[in-house]
Amino acid sequence: MDLKLKNKVIIVTGGSKGIGNGICNVLAEEGAIPVIVGRNKENVLEAVKAIKNKGYKAAYAFAELTNPEDCKLAVEKVVNEFGRIDGLVNNAGVNDSIGLETGSYAGFMESLKRSLVHYYLMAHLTLPELKKSKGSIVNIGSKVSLTGQGGTSGYAASNGGRNALTREWAVELLPYSIRVNAVIVAESYTPLYEKWISTFADKEEKLASITKNIPFEKRMTTTQEIADTVVFLLSEKASHTTGQLLFVDGGYTHLDRAIE
Repeated sequence: MDLKLKNKVIIVTGGSKGIGNGICNVLAEEGAIPVIVGRNKENVLEAVKAIKNKGYKAAYAFAELTNPEDCKLAVEKVVNEFGRIDGLVNNAGVNDSIGLETGSYAGFMESLKRSLVHYYLMAHLTLPELKKSKGSIVNIGSKVSLTGQGGTSGYAASNGGRNALTREWAVELLPYSIRVNAVIVAESYTPLYEKWISTFADKEEKLASITKNIPFEKRMTTTQEIADTVVFLLSEKASHTTGQLLFVDGGYTHLDRAIE
């Protein structure tokens, strides 16, 4: 299926690893130009090189996403280099365990900056170009916004905010034919997930206890499966889809996890 994304310039925050990297690779395979925006220069350059080594196009801009000036300069770099922006994937964030009982006001506010505020900032900064291209925004979210997790108030609030902003922006940007959707993820084995699971004494037992509760095929969602949905939403094939929260989670959020 031709998604008609050839040479479309799509910014992907946190695109060097995990879900973001999966999205960048699928975009590149579809002929688009993913632009990875992130702070770890080594990881970003390595990810871009890997895509180019496959014969595809990719670009980058360095930014600490909690720094507004960095974000501004990153967007300016993309515009100067390509003269357009056709899409934005807000993906970067971290489940940082800023809880209610063990957290703090300062920690909570920092958590929002790490996982929510830059979603707004990147959308605000790219909007002038998205208006010209009638582009699309996809926000990556988490089941935590609906299910809760415990001990992660900042991340949960951030993801609730992502869901709300998706609907809000879909309404506000209707006059410009800019579509805004979110893909909600549950359990996907990314580098950050690996880091978290490694904190348990018996890693394999913990993994087994999680995957047995994923209704569809008792397995985690792959980054490829998430990426495929994101790229579809960015394409013309989803031309009348906006304001939606799409759950690519093997039924984790909405199906009975007691199903055998």
